[in-house]
This record gives sequence, structure tokens and C-alpha cells, in this order.
Amino acid sequence: MYPLKRLWLDKDAAMRAKWSELLQQGGLSANETVDYTVGIFHEDTLIATGSLLGNIIKCVIVCQKYQQENLLTQVMTALQERLREENQLHSFVYTKPKNEIFFQSLGFKKIVATQNVLFMEQGSPDFKSYLEKLQALRQSGANAAIVMNANPFTKGHRYLVETAAAENNHVYVFVLSEDRSLFSTEDRVAMVKAGVADLANVTVLETADYLVSSSTFPDYFLKEHADLAKAKEQATLDATLFKEKIVPVLNITRRYVGSEPLSPVTEVYNQAMAAVFQGSPVLKILPRKEINGGVISATKVRQAMKEENLELLQSLLPPTTFDYMKNQNKI
Repeated sequence: MYPLKRLWLDKDAAMRAKWSELLQQGGLSANETVDYTVGIFHEDTLIATGSLLGNIIKCVIVCQKYQQENLLTQVMTALQERLREENQLHSFVYTKPKNEIFFQSLGFKKIVATQNVLFMEQGSPDFKSYLEKLQALRQSGANAAIVMNANPFTKGHRYLVETAAAENNHVYVFVLSEDRSLFSTEDRVAMVKAGVADLANVTVLETADYLVSSSTFPDYFLKEHADLAKAKEQATLDATLFKEKIVPVLNITRRYVGSEPLSPVTEVYNQAMAAVFQGSPVLKILPRKEINGGVISATKVRQAMKEENLELLQSLLPPTTFDYMKNQNKI
């Protein structure tokens, strides 16, 4: 029996080097964010490893020479025990498509796969229950979708929604559930709902773990620090999930996005959607709304907040957002 122990990658540079080497040998990126890692050793050699980031299982690999030793099961058992200790009853796994049968044997269910990545989950509430909630909100006719972080909701976001609402039977605005922004999920959803309340054919939804989240697209939140090669793969997975699973449930024929002159990772996302969708649904890229010769962006809003520039904020924000931020003592 080979010993298994926790690896402290942030404290032990030599161990991190061994971990990185094993990942690279297996064709995985060593530039991954993780918060808990275990490893199995043969003497001083790291021969198997697996990691967690919250409730996401990732970086699971066994050295080629030891793949008949049932080490993958040992790694997964250790990670699942850790999840139970943390009271995580719903977990995800990123793996290679060839590993689907193994993870099915552990109780994981496939959500979606691309050529390079298989995305699975275990526990509840699960993707099936999320799709059932969407199904209950389905409107007849050809519908559109917008996915936004709205950190915060700007006049640019409002322009995107207004345009989609004028051109479609119904518009579903998905607000990111991931709580990794200046404004909380609760605040962002509230600002979007207030900002579109006058548009009768718009429904505001949350994305849960299934669109632009730490589960599907973690590099989105790194912005200018994102690894664009990784971001492309993650964006492809996210776009594939949207096209194959969400589009049919809500009869979405168009997805609206803004052009992206400022954020390389968001531009990668737009390109991935165009490649995956192939015209179904239609990807409509609208030029970003401008004020005073410059595009409106949430980044500019957050900078204006730091500078306490209320005049600039009023020019960038719809009255509903400005009033909400003022009432919540955000400005």
C-alpha cells in the first residue's frame, strides 16, 4: 500500500514542483488554482494526486507506470471524504472524456463534454433540477438570452437588454450566481431586476453553477490575469453547455453580447461562443454603448466609485442602479 498524504503546495516549493511535473506528464496544466491537494507516494516519488477548489474536484492524475494499482480510487476516496467533512453535498469534477465510466462508477453524472473536457457532478440540487426550474419559465415563440455579471448594472447592460427585448418574443437575462465580484450576488440580481422592471417580456434568472461559474469558467474571474489558452477551453465548455442543454429548454434562438474592446478573456468567450454555436443560436454582438467618446463599462463605474465621482456615475448608470447603490450606502 502506497502512503497518501495531504500536500501543502503553497508552503512547499519542492512539493509543488513534483506536483507540477506529474500534471504536465499527464497533459494537464500545472497553472491551476486549488485549495486542497492529496498525493500518493512510492518512496519519494509522487505517483498520484488530486485536488479540490471548493466543491470542484480537479487535477486528478496517476503516473502511467502505476495505473494498474487502483490509486485513482484512493485519491477520489480521500477527496470525497474531505468534501463530506466540509459538508459539501454537491460536487463537480473536471476530467478527460475517457474517464467517464470510472467517475460514473463513483456516482457522478455527466453534464456536458467537449473534445478535451468532461464535466460531471454528484449530489443535489443538480443540473436536472436546474433545467426543470428553467422549463417552468419557458415562454412561447423565439426567445433570446443574455448572460451578465452586472458588477454593477450599467447603461450598457440596459441597452443590451432593451435591444434584445425589442427584437424577440421574450428575453432571459441570466445573472452570474458566482460571488466573486465587488457587488454580492444579491445586490447584482436586485440591480438587474430593478433596471429591467419596465420591460414586460424580460425574465431575470440566476446561473447557479452552470454558466460562467467557478465550475465551468473559473478563468473568467481572473480578467487580465487569465491564461487565455485555458480560458478558451473553459469558454468552449461553457458555450457547449449553453447550446446543448439550456437552449432547447427555453427555445433560445439568439444570444446577445456586447463587443469587447477592453477584456481579452471576455473576447475569448465571444469567440468561443461563435465557434460553438455555428449560427444556432445566432450570436448577436452589439457595439458597446458609448458616452463622451468612450465605451461604458462596469470597470469604469468601479473606478468612479473609488474616486467618489458622482457626476460620472450618473452618466454611466441607469437611475435604478444609482438609486439602489445610494440607498445601500455603496456610494
